[in-house]
Amino acid sequence: MTPAARVQASIEILDDILAGAPAEKALTGWGRRSRYAGSKDRAAVRDHVFAALRCQRSYTVLGGSQTGRGLMIGAQRATGTDLDVVFTGDRHAPATVSGDEEGRDFAGDAEQYDIPEWLWPRFQMSLGDQAIPVAQALQNRAPVHLRVNLIKTDIAGAIAALETDGIQAQAHPACDTALEVSEGARKIAQSSAYANGLVELQDAASQAVVAALELHPGLRVLDYCAGGGGKSLALAAHPGVEVFAHDVNAARLRDLPVRAGRAGAKVTVLTTDEATRQPPFDVVLVDAPCSGSGSWRRAPAGKWALTETRLQELTTIQFNILNQLSPLVAPGGALAYATCSMLADENGAVVDAFLHSNTDWRESFRKTWLVSHGTDGFFTAHLTR
Repeated sequence: MTPAARVQASIEILDDILAGAPAEKALTGWGRRSRYAGSKDRAAVRDHVFAALRCQRSYTVLGGSQTGRGLMIGAQRATGTDLDVVFTGDRHAPATVSGDEEGRDFAGDAEQYDIPEWLWPRFQMSLGDQAIPVAQALQNRAPVHLRVNLIKTDIAGAIAALETDGIQAQAHPACDTALEVSEGARKIAQSSAYANGLVELQDAASQAVVAALELHPGLRVLDYCAGGGGKSLALAAHPGVEVFAHDVNAARLRDLPVRAGRAGAKVTVLTTDEATRQPPFDVVLVDAPCSGSGSWRRAPAGKWALTETRLQELTTIQFNILNQLSPLVAPGGALAYATCSMLADENGAVVDAFLHSNTDWRESFRKTWLVSHGTDGFFTAHLTR
């Protein structure tokens, strides 16, 4: 495919997404219809689509309309690409740009930096002088991070193993087990280092949430909102720690036994009933449902789907989860609250509300990671009774 044909394909996919199709479904559908597209074409089209979703507001302004075509015109203008080179009207290329497809000036920071208008005041309140740097980081692609599985290797061994498969990686400062991939990211799933359980895909801040816990042999740890089990596997890499994983949607944990086997880790999956019958736990980790604002680079549709009503619903869910799970924690144990959000509403405000309602609990640790500092956005707080 020519560069212009890739842009035209992206326009068609974006129109499907703007009409309501999930991004992955729209990309998969295009791929099935486009057998002629090679792996490089598919990767390029995917990059175009996700860049446009991350920058949907600003590209709409620059491109003159909130359509697939408007977004791709905006993308070309944002990157300084000559529109006449891409929008040629030739076969498989988008039609030439007309006079009524001019952009306009940005009306404010929220528009320029691609944050929903209703959210911008909260965003600024939560992040202070980091609001614009964080918003700018969210406009760009996220780095690829790996967790080194210390059951099987160390940082140097993992880097060497990855290099044999043409993957370059360096230690990341956010966590002692974290690597950042600088070259060959698309080779990871087929690499021997991944197949042999030396590394797992996991953001450095997600790893740091686990590393912040005081873990030692003999502890019983429950990862309650485990999702796919990434934090469960990171927990299980600590010698002598007995790890249990639970998620209200059991299907999310379907692949965990295979991943644990590959990693040489032991994780016991619990149903909801089993989790409530197993206490006390020395540590209960609650990676609560949230807006996902810290991972909007990876799932940009979530930025535009979030509403004020949904945010309020999430904070209620988060508060209720803390109240429901606090009885599962052993005396002197830790209730570790975490979100992949950078919004104060979901983080400090929820913890403060819990502590206000449960005066026998106190906070011993609190930390926030921001996307402007080279990781996904995360928050965690440790609560003890």
